[in-house]
Amino acid sequence: MTNMSRARVARRIAAGAAYGGGGIGLAGAATVGLLLAEARLARRRVGNGATPHVPNADGLYGAAYTVPGEPALRLTMLGDSTAAGQGVHRAGQTPGALLASGVAAVAERPVGLSTVAAPGARSDDLDRQVALALADPSRVPDICVIMIGANDVTHRMPPTRSVRHLASAVRRLRTAGAEVVVGTCPDLGTIEPVRQPLRWLARRASRQLAAAQTIGVVEQGGRTVSLGDLLGPEFAANPRELFGPDSYHPSVEGYATAAMAVLPTVCAALGLWPAEEERPDAARREGFLPVARAAAEAASEAGTEVAAAMPTGARGPWGPWALLKRRRRRRVPEAEPVAPPT
Repeated sequence: MTNMSRARVARRIAAGAAYGGGGIGLAGAATVGLLLAEARLARRRVGNGATPHVPNADGLYGAAYTVPGEPALRLTMLGDSTAAGQGVHRAGQTPGALLASGVAAVAERPVGLSTVAAPGARSDDLDRQVALALADPSRVPDICVIMIGANDVTHRMPPTRSVRHLASAVRRLRTAGAEVVVGTCPDLGTIEPVRQPLRWLARRASRQLAAAQTIGVVEQGGRTVSLGDLLGPEFAANPRELFGPDSYHPSVEGYATAAMAVLPTVCAALGLWPAEEERPDAARREGFLPVARAAAEAASEAGTEVAAAMPTGARGPWGPWALLKRRRRRRVPEAEPVAPPT
């Protein structure tokens, strides 16, 4: 599928999500039986007997930066098992811990991490997670990171419904005053044990959903980072459990790779980068595009950020415009919380 075709499909899905449209399928009805048969075979091939393990990474990071009277920044992780950090053994290896320690180092302020993400979650669980994140009005997160979408694809949730739930979550968090960064659906076609035609269908479905997610998020004032095939090599080396209902977990290096891609966007959302870094760099093929085109390009290139164009609400003949950025990745050192969760 070309980027222009993907942009048109993503625009239709996002419009259906916004206006209550019906299900625009990720795969045609004629292929559903084949898809399910291949999915069952894939599950048998990769195995599905591992015990879920999610280290509790909640706590305070960067305590050395504490200044009396200055509150810590608050970071909340929402989404599925990728956001929770399922599959690693130490708290410091989870994406939340990596991002919290990275933000603390850049901001030179401590960061309190809270995780409400749940293994196996689909986009329709975000309503519950947002309620938990905003349960205390006096402690609204400064930044929320959402990673969601893989389970929506494997469970064949209609993409309009998936995007509707995600956009609603972003809107509620932004209205409460939190910045929001969404790691869009990864490319499930990178899984080695998955045979054709499921691999092609999985790639097509996940990239379509990622592009539609981007439109929905940007239109609600959030930013996205495409995870795409960023984790493909890690999944190919250790594919066990990927297609299980609650077992989307990269390796330790896979989580570090994802955190490196997301950290610059999180820092940008918090206003921690110099102003000159926020201008598009033509040498890096950055610039302003219609949001659907930017979404399609991002879905095809892992690690690409899409944010609303400034001024917010700027529109062209093809709808709202967005800024596409290809930020330089920052290596994030593993760190453990110095204070336990409260």
